Amino acid sequence: MNSKLSCSRWWFPRETEFLESWPSLAALAFSLLAFAAPARAGDAPAWMHALMNVLPPEHDEKTDAVLLYSEKVVTVQSVDKIKITVREAYRILRPGGREYGTLVIPYNSHQKITAMRGWCIPAQGKDYEVKDKEAMEISLPKIEGSELITDVKDKLLHIPAADPGNIVGYEYEKEDQPFVLQDIWRFQQESPVREARYSLILPSSWEYKVTWMNYPEVKPVESGNQSQWVVSQINGIRHEDSMPPWQGVAGQMIVSFVPPGGSAQSRGFQNWKEMGIWYQALTSGRRDASPELKQKVASLASSSGTLVEKMKALANFAQRDIRYVAIELGIGGWQPHSAAEVFTHHYGDCKDKATLMGAMLHEINIDSYYVVVNSERGSVTRETPAHKDDFDHVIIAIKLPDGIADSSLMATMAHPKLGKLLFFDPTDELTPFGQLSGALQANYGLLVAPDGGELVESPALPSAMNGIRRTAKLSLTPAGTLTGDVQEIRVGDRAWAQRWALRTVTKDTDKIKPIETLLSRSLATFQITKASVGNLQSTDLPFIYNYSVMAQNYAKTAGNLLLVRPRFVGNKSSDLLETKEPRKYPVEFDGPSRDTDTFEIALPAGYEVDDLPPPVDADCGFASYHSKTEVNGSTLKYTRTFEVKELSVPVSKVEDLKKLYRIIASDERNTAVLKPASH
Repeated sequence: MNSKLSCSRWWFPRETEFLESWPSLAALAFSLLAFAAPARAGDAPAWMHALMNVLPPEHDEKTDAVLLYSEKVVTVQSVDKIKITVREAYRILRPGGREYGTLVIPYNSHQKITAMRGWCIPAQGKDYEVKDKEAMEISLPKIEGSELITDVKDKLLHIPAADPGNIVGYEYEKEDQPFVLQDIWRFQQESPVREARYSLILPSSWEYKVTWMNYPEVKPVESGNQSQWVVSQINGIRHEDSMPPWQGVAGQMIVSFVPPGGSAQSRGFQNWKEMGIWYQALTSGRRDASPELKQKVASLASSSGTLVEKMKALANFAQRDIRYVAIELGIGGWQPHSAAEVFTHHYGDCKDKATLMGAMLHEINIDSYYVVVNSERGSVTRETPAHKDDFDHVIIAIKLPDGIADSSLMATMAHPKLGKLLFFDPTDELTPFGQLSGALQANYGLLVAPDGGELVESPALPSAMNGIRRTAKLSLTPAGTLTGDVQEIRVGDRAWAQRWALRTVTKDTDKIKPIETLLSRSLATFQITKASVGNLQSTDLPFIYNYSVMAQNYAKTAGNLLLVRPRFVGNKSSDLLETKEPRKYPVEFDGPSRDTDTFEIALPAGYEVDDLPPPVDADCGFASYHSKTEVNGSTLKYTRTFEVKELSVPVSKVEDLKKLYRIIASDERNTAVLKPASH
């Protein structure tokens, strides 16, 4: 069960993890395992030997391993104690499947792994066994961008001879003191599954509630106080670029345990309203301001003019002056530190920053509410039932007073009870107050209102708020050399990405490396003769690149003709869908966007236009592309716009997206034909 709320935390797709999810952890683990005690001969249990001759689930030649059997038994002993027993066995099919021979089980100070064993049944020869004493415990590696103190650890067990043709399996027991009486059975994973079982054993008079996600409901077999669900022949989830997050596509069953008297006694919840009440209890009193914090707010507010300017000053302080540091011990993974403590230490994680921001807003008589979200859009959907495990981030919704009309406050929604709410992420120091990053737009989250929780969809900003406006004035010589000046104005996530890439850069020559990368994708040869960066630190202003470039042999000769590509730089086409296998999952865009190019190329003396590429007008609803090449006197002018209007393209429309990308690719390759001018 997930017990952490931190935007930097990785999400564990199932109770058990393998090392592919933690590259740095994998390197450390394998270096430590090199000194582990050698495995000894020992018979694998009967339940594993029973799998030796079973037919594997359907798979293709690219499958590294298949899960032959999975069993999870959850025994609820009281509101304070749950026992979990897990058994799994894989058949390794390809060398890439060897990673399934290293088992990683996460746990924290409220959990205890009481037993762990593993076995290998080789295709030929004697069984191998590894016991609990041969496992090792390690702490999670440092997470980039933070200084993390956490009680989450991993217990690792290496099963030898995880080679193609062999079966590897394990079983372990874990005791949990739950914060909430819930569990998630994630029975679908990367590997195809032959059979998976989930058994629930409840105390007398207890009840349960289950919700199925991304899979048809399966009825349990009931026997006394035990319920068992069985699924079989489950397809594996193979990664596709730009697919929804794992939580949004994988089959799973969410289980709530309800003791006699209902959820009020269990520190749990069965709906979003109850989850909001639960989170309110965790945050009660945390936004009370200390005298020192009150004084700081007064200082920040007095130096600003309008109420919006005061809010921006507070937002800037929370984003930039409070360092991101996550200290997550026990319930502290969900419960924020007090605003006074965060202010005193000048550090905190996402929920701490949201708490401080809320406290400061209260001092200028502005109400605000926690919004618990997942930093990957699509992890939580409109159909998701109330549970905490798929959330990893906290932002706030600010109740704007009546009469405020400021065009910079774009990330707003009209709530039927609370009025106009502005969504703001105090952790994201590169997204200005009034906007949201693309991943948080049109994203479902828990709004913690005074009367409880509510699942709401965050606003999607207009596409014009995120994009690149690129203009160039260029000159072409008869020899085919192109020279001129280019300006790129980037807003929204496009600006965020550049500021992030340059956050640690100190040399001016390194600041233009992103431009060099851009030009290298469009030009065979080029030289940047001058370049500058504008508004690097001013996040409330567009990010700007200005540069001068020379590209030799840009125009190609064909007899006495010159062939020149009107599209100078920038690629909007993609080979994302140019695959042999049919697409299985929707295509997810990062966020709404609108990119425009305007390139003017002065024709070389003695030449005129003989032929122009045709205009392009393609609109698929979810995205559109328009381009035009024309002649104004002695200037060749190319303009285009690529706009993403909807953030998800369903599988039924991916062929339309593929066609759109092909249209764009053709337009980007098109050339204008110049001929010697007639006299």
